[in-house]
Amino acid sequence: MRTRVTDMFGIEFPIFAFSHCRDVVAAVSRAGGMGVLGALYFTPEELETELKWIDDHVDGRPYGVDVVMPASYEGADFAPEELVGRLQSMIPEGHRSFVENLLAKHGVPPLSSDADPGKVLLGWTDATARPQVEVALRHPIALLANALGPPPADVVDLAHAHGVKVAALASTPRHALKQVEVGVDVVVAQGTEAGGHTGEISTMVLIPQVVDAVDVPVLAAGGIGNGRQMAAGMALGAEGVWTGSLWLTVEEADTPEMAKRRILEATSRDTVRSRSWTGKPARLLKNEWTEAWESEESPGTLPMPLQFMLVSDALRRIGRSDVAELATFPAGQIIGITNQVRSTKDVVFGLVEEYGEALERLERLTGD
Repeated sequence: MRTRVTDMFGIEFPIFAFSHCRDVVAAVSRAGGMGVLGALYFTPEELETELKWIDDHVDGRPYGVDVVMPASYEGADFAPEELVGRLQSMIPEGHRSFVENLLAKHGVPPLSSDADPGKVLLGWTDATARPQVEVALRHPIALLANALGPPPADVVDLAHAHGVKVAALASTPRHALKQVEVGVDVVVAQGTEAGGHTGEISTMVLIPQVVDAVDVPVLAAGGIGNGRQMAAGMALGAEGVWTGSLWLTVEEADTPEMAKRRILEATSRDTVRSRSWTGKPARLLKNEWTEAWESEESPGTLPMPLQFMLVSDALRRIGRSDVAELATFPAGQIIGITNQVRSTKDVVFGLVEEYGEALERLERLTGD
């Protein structure tokens, strides 16, 4: 398989795998694709540890890092040293009470007194994502991706100065054009089927629009879980695929056990776009948590990053108490077919084999 992205990164297959799990990232790259580590949940020190591990286990193959540098969010003009305190003061008490009442209704206990303090902000802001970028560029990464809008132009320039290509996700052709304007090398056109932050346009409609709008390589994302879907994305003009939810249930994944069980049992109707996780629309597992935020009792979600700061401890409490009816997790509609646990290598090779079978099927249809 050869496209502009395989030539750009020296990979065998144009399969990009986003994961927060370093084992999955390394396994995909070793199998001939490109693993991309989501940096969001890591402090700079933790990210350094994760990337050092990947360096030692990727067998010299290329890999990438994904950060979140939103174009707009609350507190963008706050000084870094006062960012968390000022943002915390902006969270209304009514919202805090709503969360506590929801947890009490479902019998979710508080965290123990010796529990770690947790992370209330993560890399949802420019100020918190830039240290992650600095750490990433100290490693031999091949790709720096931004998951939420066009990355700052100076970050693109910095990556290029280190010989690193830049990608960014787009949910409309207009977003794709903005990313090309700041110098990104690859556009990930992500349809609404995708897990996590996503727009409203379906993959089938979005891909050809973005391909026609920009002159850089485009990766198809959203609802890509087998080789037939990969072939469809390539037929629409994409030069590779960006996958995410597909890797939540592989053997190497560190997905929380409760979430993994739900994903394995879920259908494609068991996700919903909701602002209840971060304040921006993100596709999550649908359950009583997401429904509560849409109910008449809900005070409404807060803008990014306030919403995650509001619910971060609640999500930790839910995870530790194993209250399944409140356990949500970013997941795309593709979870309807991820109903078995396979090794990462088998999934990569399965995509390639099914892709080849899809092409052969098309050739038979068009043959003499």
